[in-house]
Amino acid sequence: MKIGERIKNLRQLSNLTQEELAERANLTKGFISQIERDLTSISLDSLVQILDALDEDISDFFKEASQEKIVYRVQDRVAIEKEKIARFELLVPGSTNRRLEPILLTLKKGEATPKEKPHEGEEFGFVLRGRINLRFGREVLKLKKGECFYLTAEKEHWLHNGGSKEAVILWISSPPSF
Repeated sequence: MKIGERIKNLRQLSNLTQEELAERANLTKGFISQIERDLTSISLDSLVQILDALDEDISDFFKEASQEKIVYRVQDRVAIEKEKIARFELLVPGSTNRRLEPILLTLKKGEATPKEKPHEGEEFGFVLRGRINLRFGREVLKLKKGECFYLTAEKEHWLHNGGSKEAVILWISSPPSF
């Protein structure tokens, strides 16, 4: 959450108008408005004045502001162009800094993911729609809607939509590899 948004939330929780907060913090209403809309930067002195007026400790303000994001909305997804793949979406942007990388993968009829060479880690996939073939080493495993796979990535592997309709797969890898 941005600083301006946090200040606005705290002000509203205190049942203060922008004018009342500005008066208590010895600042202008226009400046408070610009800060809340993230249209201007704020000096440490001004931030301390505002937080004092809101009876908020600066360390608590930043501790709460840096909390880990938990919910990711549709608009947070990052679509990545992958050759011969209808849609490849990272569900959690920045997941390369985490242990898991969730992906929403859409394969049209006949499409396949690139062949992945053996690597460290594990992968999980859940077929949300359609049918896919999982190539794992020399094996070809067939999966349909509602079925899933879990594998250690010690063999070459990839997914192929051999069905007659689009396939959608929730694919999670650990560690992140995309």
